[in-house]
Amino acid sequence: MTAILVVIYVVFISLGLPDSLFGVAWPVLGAEFGLPTGFASVYSTLVGICTGGASFIAGVVIRKFGTPLVSLVSIVLTAVGLIGISLSPNIWVMIFFAIVLGYGAGAIDTGLNNYVSLHYKARHMNWLHCFWGIGVTASPMIMSVFLSGETGSWRNGYRVVAAIELLIGVLVLFSLKKWRSLDTVAIDEPEKKKSTDEKPHIFKMPGMVTSILSLGFYCSMEFMLGTWGASYFVNVFSLGADVAARYVSMYFCGIMLGRLITGFASMKFDDKTVIRAGLAVMLIGFGVLVFQQKAFMLFGILLVGVGCGPIFPSILHSVPDRFGAKFSADITGFHMGGAYAVGFAVQMTFGFVAAATTFRIMPFVLIALCVLCISMNEITLGKVGKNLSNPQ
Repeated sequence: MTAILVVIYVVFISLGLPDSLFGVAWPVLGAEFGLPTGFASVYSTLVGICTGGASFIAGVVIRKFGTPLVSLVSIVLTAVGLIGISLSPNIWVMIFFAIVLGYGAGAIDTGLNNYVSLHYKARHMNWLHCFWGIGVTASPMIMSVFLSGETGSWRNGYRVVAAIELLIGVLVLFSLKKWRSLDTVAIDEPEKKKSTDEKPHIFKMPGMVTSILSLGFYCSMEFMLGTWGASYFVNVFSLGADVAARYVSMYFCGIMLGRLITGFASMKFDDKTVIRAGLAVMLIGFGVLVFQQKAFMLFGILLVGVGCGPIFPSILHSVPDRFGAKFSADITGFHMGGAYAVGFAVQMTFGFVAAATTFRIMPFVLIALCVLCISMNEITLGKVGKNLSNPQ
């Protein structure tokens, strides 16, 4: 069990690596292809549709093929997508490989989050997502090294990340036998077939829609900062692309730190408490950003990241307690697919509006989204609160 947990920790790094690459590369990438600023929203939304689509069907796929095999194939697809993007001669070829990348991300994300929520305590969910934070923090730093060169080669940044993905894929390949005996979905074949054929009535469950929306509004904030954070710093504060990439990396570093802290806090506090605390810290961080003073930007963006830390993993970890373990893979998939749909729709809309007006509106939009997230979370807790587990 310990060996598999170590592998899962490493795989979570692979989940984070591609997530922040595009946003920090876009100021240079978009200029190379001669594209308007707002087109980044179209690209990101296409990736999100594919990721969300894979999440919606992930429950059935995971029960049929198992978490380890789905994870391995997903990592390979991710690496292929990254390599293809780095070789793309134009935006249309790049979009094709971005679709491959999106499908690779969706299934593995759902599978691993469901596996951990069923088998491990809340602290492991937060620490695992902290390792996602390592990946998502490292990739802007990797990209900034290449963007700071004379050629501004964003392509080499993608290639380095693809190579890391392949190395992690090799690790998963050699651990497949250890996974199979512990795979969540391989309890027994008759039950496996029954659960594959039976369809859950997900949207009839009390609190389901508001729970998905709470995660969706959170993803809206995370996606906006990940995709448009660099553009915000470039346009509002006239920073260079490489410096803006490091600012965004500080945001993801905050997420990683927040999840590390939450892992310890979750030994004493339950999921709903750490979610509320994270949202409160986010709101304070957005308040700092509203002043749009360059001297406070790094502190504000770090504070936002720390607040973001516990929200995504804690909501997913609470799924079996809120809605039952029987169809937790499906429910987790619907949470992630629905959240991605909301998140990318909001992020795309913001991109076009900000490009047509000004990026200075970003902190105010983020505050509005945070208030919506808080509201949906509280409504959900009111409907399912009696089913939540005790602190772990």
